[in-house]
Amino acid sequence: MSNIPEPKATLLIVDDTPDNLTLMTGLLRDFYQIRVANHGARALKIAASEPNPDLILLDIMMPEMDGYEVCRQLKADPKTRTIPVIFLTARTDTDDETHGFALGAVDYITKPISPPVVLARIRTHLELKKARDHLQAHNDSLEELVEQRTQEVRAIQDVTILAMASLAETRDNETGNHIRRTQNYVRLLAEHLRHHPRFQNILDDDRVLDLLYKSAPLHDIGKVGIPDRILLKPGPLTPEEFAIMKTHTTLGRDAIAHAEQSLGMDVPFLKFAKEIAYSHQEHWDGRGYPEGLIGEAIPLSARLMAVADVYDALISRRVYKPAFSHDEAVRIMTEGRGTHFDPDILDAFVALQQQCADIAQRFQDNPDSSA
Repeated sequence: MSNIPEPKATLLIVDDTPDNLTLMTGLLRDFYQIRVANHGARALKIAASEPNPDLILLDIMMPEMDGYEVCRQLKADPKTRTIPVIFLTARTDTDDETHGFALGAVDYITKPISPPVVLARIRTHLELKKARDHLQAHNDSLEELVEQRTQEVRAIQDVTILAMASLAETRDNETGNHIRRTQNYVRLLAEHLRHHPRFQNILDDDRVLDLLYKSAPLHDIGKVGIPDRILLKPGPLTPEEFAIMKTHTTLGRDAIAHAEQSLGMDVPFLKFAKEIAYSHQEHWDGRGYPEGLIGEAIPLSARLMAVADVYDALISRRVYKPAFSHDEAVRIMTEGRGTHFDPDILDAFVALQQQCADIAQRFQDNPDSSA
């Protein structure tokens, strides 16, 4: 255990009368570090300077700026608002005391002072301040720890999502960069549409945009359950094979739902993940799958994903097709406005096509990749 004595607390005494400053300094200097101010402006300057005083003894009746105004400004400044203030004054009216406490003072001592009372009150409020400071430091430490743990959980969540999505991609003819590109397309479209009258009630929330971004990589997770002879077939699928391929939407949704059930709670980002996995192959005009949903019956998350997924598929090389140019891909997608795609989302894509091309360039596939 250290034998180093604890440093003395610092008191700031504010009074415009020299005799009162001398009296209070003589009473307190054997117990505390003392600083003095003979007017309000100097008191505010000293109080805001590092290190801040631990407690302020404040006279009320001073010229130019009275003690009430000094206290008001002390409590308005984040640097000084937690310093306890004790009014030390000749005023004895109850209304004066009430006003002082309303401004944030912790105590009110009337003159002429009783030295034992002053020393006891100061000691009590310094101990209370020390306890509050300790509690605040503990709370700050806990908040920092919670934030650190939250960031760790988010990081683990993000890595897990990408790992699951990448597992699906390794069995397909696509690449991990397809995941990066499509989730960035989705976020770009959602941010652009967040103030659109049709979508603002859903998208005008940063948390929703973040959840959409995190959910997008799981859109094809169900392909893990599709046999290689179908998933990796270089030529056209037979009707029977295509019927099996279409089940990847249901497989994906069910896998995510099972994972959510195993947690025993609803997970917000998995709601979008289920929607995207199950419905991103639906068409605006009802000719998609698995349910043949029409228009706004298709979840918004899936409609956003449909545009992102098709664009990336068109501009990417696959074993069964060459890559289309950006312009050709935009032309093909424009033909699907109001049939394959939600018209307003497709219009947003056209308006943002250069940004989409920039994302594709930033996360382009390795030239030697099959995708």
